[in-house]
Amino acid sequence: MSSTTLVFSPPPLTAVSAADPPPPTTRIQIQSQPVFDNPNSKSGSLKSCQNLQEIKQLHAQFTKQGLICNPSILTKLIVKYSQMGTSESLEYAEKGFKMFKKKTESGNSSSTIYLYNSLIRANSLSACFNESILLYIDMLIEGFKPDNYTFPFVLSACSKSLRLCEGAQLHCSAVKLGFHNDVFVLNSLVHHYGECGEIDKAKQVFDEMPERNVVSWTSLICGYARQDLHKEAVSLFFEMVEEGISPNEVTMVSVISACAKLGDVDLGDRVSIYVERSGLTINDVVVNALVDMYMNCGAVDKAKRLFDGSFARNLVLYNTLMSNYVKLGEAKKALDIFREMLNLGPKPDRVTMLSVITSSAELGDFCLGMQCHAYVLRNGLENWDNIGNSIIDMYAKSGKQDLACRVFDQMSNKTIVSWNSLLAGFARNGDVGSARELFDEMPERNLVSWNTMIAILVQWSFFSDAIELFHSMQNEGITADNVTMVSVASACGYLGALDLAKWTYNYVEKYGIECNMRLGTALLDMFGRCGDPKSAMKVFKTMKEKDVSAWTAAIGAMASVGNGKQALELFHEMVKQWVIPDEVVFSTVLTACSHAGLVKEGMHIFNSMKKQHKITPHIVHYGCIVDLLGRAGLLDEALDFIKNMPMEPNGAIWGAFLSACRIHKNEKLANLADEIISKSNNDKTGIQVLLSNIYASAGKWNDVAKVRIHMKEKGMKKIAGSSSIELNGVVHEFTSGNESQPGSDLTALMLHEINCRLSAEGYVPDLENVLLDVDEKEKEFLLSRHSEKLAIAFGLISSGRGMPVRVVKNLRMCSDCHSFAKMVSKVYNREIVIRDNNRFHFFQRGSCSCCDYW
Repeated sequence: MSSTTLVFSPPPLTAVSAADPPPPTTRIQIQSQPVFDNPNSKSGSLKSCQNLQEIKQLHAQFTKQGLICNPSILTKLIVKYSQMGTSESLEYAEKGFKMFKKKTESGNSSSTIYLYNSLIRANSLSACFNESILLYIDMLIEGFKPDNYTFPFVLSACSKSLRLCEGAQLHCSAVKLGFHNDVFVLNSLVHHYGECGEIDKAKQVFDEMPERNVVSWTSLICGYARQDLHKEAVSLFFEMVEEGISPNEVTMVSVISACAKLGDVDLGDRVSIYVERSGLTINDVVVNALVDMYMNCGAVDKAKRLFDGSFARNLVLYNTLMSNYVKLGEAKKALDIFREMLNLGPKPDRVTMLSVITSSAELGDFCLGMQCHAYVLRNGLENWDNIGNSIIDMYAKSGKQDLACRVFDQMSNKTIVSWNSLLAGFARNGDVGSARELFDEMPERNLVSWNTMIAILVQWSFFSDAIELFHSMQNEGITADNVTMVSVASACGYLGALDLAKWTYNYVEKYGIECNMRLGTALLDMFGRCGDPKSAMKVFKTMKEKDVSAWTAAIGAMASVGNGKQALELFHEMVKQWVIPDEVVFSTVLTACSHAGLVKEGMHIFNSMKKQHKITPHIVHYGCIVDLLGRAGLLDEALDFIKNMPMEPNGAIWGAFLSACRIHKNEKLANLADEIISKSNNDKTGIQVLLSNIYASAGKWNDVAKVRIHMKEKGMKKIAGSSSIELNGVVHEFTSGNESQPGSDLTALMLHEINCRLSAEGYVPDLENVLLDVDEKEKEFLLSRHSEKLAIAFGLISSGRGMPVRVVKNLRMCSDCHSFAKMVSKVYNREIVIRDNNRFHFFQRGSCSCCDYW
């Protein structure tokens, strides 16, 4: 036997294990005539081989009997090896082909071309794209002329590996060799250009074809769909039908999928009607595509009817229906389909379990989630990344953070989605510390990671940390998207940092970030919270779409600066534009009326809720009316309103009433309210603090002591007053009575200077705002250390001449600090802007925008 033959020889028969199929000789012995006596019998036996081992056994017999040198048998053996499509079988095929070329150097070229084509096709089907192309090159070098089968096989390899340049060269070669009219070759070119995204070139080839068949049309339709040109794909389908070309299964699935992507149920209906009337066989694949299309178009009932009418409900169809129910947020219906599937027999696969685990997480069904996890482990599905990630999410949503961590730790392949899933779980459970620790440990972070972590910090009120993290994200060269900027805008709004807010808005414009309705609303709200209604309304006017949340934010921006009339105008304009108001917008517009003293207008809005808009007022709306009446000094009316409420007043209601009692110094009604409160369950910290303040203002220190003892026994703590000021992008915070403040020495000196200059202008501290039983000097000192005064002093020495000083306070301003700020704005010729927990105050030249009504 020659050395060439030895190289191509398979393992000897003795190498076959007991588990392998019996060797061909066992079957040969029972036949009346040896199979290898007839060449036709040899090929017949070759066709019957079901796996590589059987081919190798037959190959060994050929070699043993010296038949391997027969070109016909060798050709069939090479083709059979090629058809198996494994790396080992292709290796044998290649060795056999080398032998064939040596033995047939002057032989028939058609057989050689046939083998080249077989090997090119086999390598392409096995994803060995380089080998396919190299075989084609070798074919040209060897002097063999490609035929109309060669080009489609090589183009298939180029298409699958997206090799546009090589495909274009093949196009030129095909034209030169006279295949410019061959429909088989041209269909492959249309498909190739479509796969590579060159849809214009695909269309050009298509238009120049002398004849077109269903494959031509389908290739171009698929190319359009692949480039998200779904309308063009559907239009091409109807053009094809008009030309009398009947679509095949691939065409139908592609067009139906395009309708699904468009979400156009009418177009989907037209395609569906065509399928019914054309007499096409509606197989499982087409039914599955139609169900998916109707679900994506929101026509759930049509999809369900089609599903119910299907006689062959296979696993794929069940999975399609369940996964779409999950996307639509119909977790319960997804589980109902799952239970039906179990009763009818199809065994769940990983796609099924992904839908079921997600549904159990959404419904909070921890028991079902555990069962799913057990099924996944029993059936070896845990190594699929999406399954592991969904299990992490399920445990996190069920509050089982330790189990989520355990699943994460046991994952063999932790993708970035796995890390993000656990990060989101920590966020959901409010574990900011663990979330930040995990974030810092991540080997790779994408935009979702950054967005999740920034959102966590904003959600749990770590606003400065969120801004700092956003800057770190920029330093790493990651460009934000609209999700990022929604969180950043929220953080800026809560901090009241106007300079940072302006920078955020400019960032969105500079980087061309899509300002969708959600981001637009966030930016609008941000400027409103920062006391810049002009910028807020600029954003509002540029928004293409405005939902009720956007209108609410605009009304809120007007309310916060005391512009009640503008807020009312916006509300009425919203109603005129047929935007249906909700509970939130009513509370916002009622607050605007309260801050502007628009009692009549506010009562009209409140009364219209149920009569005109069919919205039953909630307790928050009743609180707004109590605040509206109380601020206007209508305390008797406010108390009567509280007594006639259809629900029991809560702490916010009594808080608003007692606050009004304190402002208007009505101790009598405050005592009456105290008696009512003591009989209810509204023993809240805020109410007790207000009662203590009212008694202190009246000099009833024994009553103050009783209230504070009661608060101590109940474990109640008064919130310390704090104010913050933003300078050069840095937020500085001050707390009342705390001497260790930013620049405390200079601040104290500046505060002393301010007090001296204000005293010379006639400012006298309002000592009634010191609610402690101490002497007047001590009261004056305590009053001078209120947090907003410290922040104002720091702002004056740290900012440029003439620059506004903007302060954010966590509590309501006292009347003395209000008078102090008015005098500072006059003496220092500075605009002082203070946002307390009720509204904005703009102090200019000794006056306040609230007109002393707050």
